[in-house]
This record gives sequence, structure tokens and C-alpha cells, in this order.
Amino acid sequence: MSADHPPGLDLDRLRALLERERPGLVRGPLTGRLIEGGRSNLTYALSDGTSKWVVRRPPLGHVLATAHDMKREHRVISALHPTSVPVPAPVLLCEDEEVLGAPFYMMEFVAGTPYRTSAQLAPLGERRVRGAVLSLVDTLVELHAVDPAEVGLGDFGRPEGYLDRQLRRWGKQLDASRNRELPGIDELHAELGRGLPGSPAATVVHGDYRLDNVLIGADDRITAILDWEMSTLGDPLTDLGLLVMYSRSLELPNSPVSTTAEAPGHPAPEELIERYAARSGRDVSAVSWYEAFAFFKLAVILEGIHYRFTLGQTVGRGFDRIGELVPVFIDHGLTTLQEG
Repeated sequence: MSADHPPGLDLDRLRALLERERPGLVRGPLTGRLIEGGRSNLTYALSDGTSKWVVRRPPLGHVLATAHDMKREHRVISALHPTSVPVPAPVLLCEDEEVLGAPFYMMEFVAGTPYRTSAQLAPLGERRVRGAVLSLVDTLVELHAVDPAEVGLGDFGRPEGYLDRQLRRWGKQLDASRNRELPGIDELHAELGRGLPGSPAATVVHGDYRLDNVLIGADDRITAILDWEMSTLGDPLTDLGLLVMYSRSLELPNSPVSTTAEAPGHPAPEELIERYAARSGRDVSAVSWYEAFAFFKLAVILEGIHYRFTLGQTVGRGFDRIGELVPVFIDHGLTTLQEG
């Protein structure tokens, strides 16, 4: 296929659907391109020469529909769009697999930049870096302030026992990709289980909240939160723990896993925690547990990638170095628990 007709995006069928479901929306020839950077679901930029949209669909050849639930993603942005939480406006949900070969949804295109590394963020300068990262915290507070029932998300998840289920789920993920000794990981898992905190009232949880899953506008404020595939109702402090983890300098030069923490002007994790606590009113005294849990999750995810690499199931560069990162995340998790 040409660059304007990327795999997984049949523009002729898509246009026919839009003319039927949203007549008058498209005014010129459609072109599309794959947006790089997504970990799982495929994201395309779509244009008719005048307007722009974004299409999200599962990976090509996927088999686990539950892991790539387009209806769920569409539901959460539809519910949040009328609130102060910045999400793209939903345009269309299509569950008919005849159109693109899988369910998909379409939303408005939002201008903004995703910053994935310290090197990309640093040119903004210290003042703007600080503003962008603090905006990330403030937007998380806004998300967690939304009453799920008021926006039709009262049944979006099962908040009771959320942390225990999460810990068991990631333990099973680890077991599924365990083919080498990983000193400390069982200790970390067990310590997390023994120290399970009591959760505050449930909120909508993003599940992967960090700087490169949002778009930053020209005023250094967040224009959209993206990638809602892991969202549910649960413990809001899991989002904070992950954000704090990604706000630490992990001292992994030239690593395929990066944070933005080394950009000059980036606020210290302690300031982000204090700002979240002050603005949300939540007790964050157990935040070390949530950060350690984030380190554990990342260790499991990276070990899964390493496992697939050893089986020859990965394509691209950098996968050969993922395995050496796993012990680093295990050590950080253990240290965080001990110091907390």
C-alpha cells in the first residue's frame, strides 16, 4: 500500500461508512498515515485536505479482542469530553469488522506534541519544562475529580479489591514469561502483597499516565490525554505512582526505556507528590508502595518483551538490550519500598 493508504486503513470503505453515518463530514479525498509511537493499538492520522481526524484500531492480525477494546476506549473519551478533562472529541465508533477488519473508532485531531525523552523536552527551556510537567499533575487531579457515576462510568470497572487483583494479574504475567533467574523479583512481589495499602474512593484511572501519553500545546498546557486502553475504575494513586516513577532519573543512558526526568527544569518527584496531595486532598502517605508497584509492573512488562526476544518474536532495534534493564527496575522497586 502507498503511504496515503497504510495497512489496516481501507480509505474507500471508511469513506463509504462516514458518508452513511456522518454525511457531510468529509469534503475531499481522504488520505491517512500511521502515527508512530503507540505500544499496542494502531493510530492513524486522517485528512480530507481541510479537516483532520484520528483513527484507532487493534494491531493487524490481533486475536485477543479484550486486550484491544475499541468500544471501551471510545466510551471513556465520550464520557470525559464534556468535562474539564482534555480528551479528543469522539466522532464515530464502528464495531463492524467488515470495514477495516477489526472494530475501530474515530476522534478529532488535537494539536500538540508528545514528549517522549529528556532530549526532546529540554529545548523548551527550564521554565517551560517545569510548566508542562506541573500541568501533567494538575490534569491528573482533574481526571480523578470526575465522579464516574455522573458521567455514565459507574460500571466501568470493579474497584473493590482493585490493588489485590492488579498484583495477582501482574504476578501471572511474570509467570507466563519466566525463563531465567531474576533475583529479587519474587521478594518485591511478596513485599508488595504484604504491604497492600487501603485504597481511597475509586476514580477513573488512566492506567498509563505519563508525559508521552499526553499532547502539550503551545502554551505548555495539556491539550489531550491519549491512549486510554488500560483505563478502568480503581485506585487513583496507581496513576500517581506511575507518574512519579517516570519522573525519576533512572540513570539509563541510551536506554530503549526512557524518562523525561533529566530535562533541566523538570520538578522533583517530591514536588509532584506534594502538588497532587494539595490539589486533590488525598492522603499520599503510601505513595512509595504505588511507585514500587509501578517499578514491578515495568519489570514484568520488560521481561515479557525480553522473553519474546529470546524466542525470536520481536521485530526492530533495541530489543536485545531490554533484558539487562529488568534487574534495574527490580532494584528500584525494592529500594523504594525499603525507603518508604
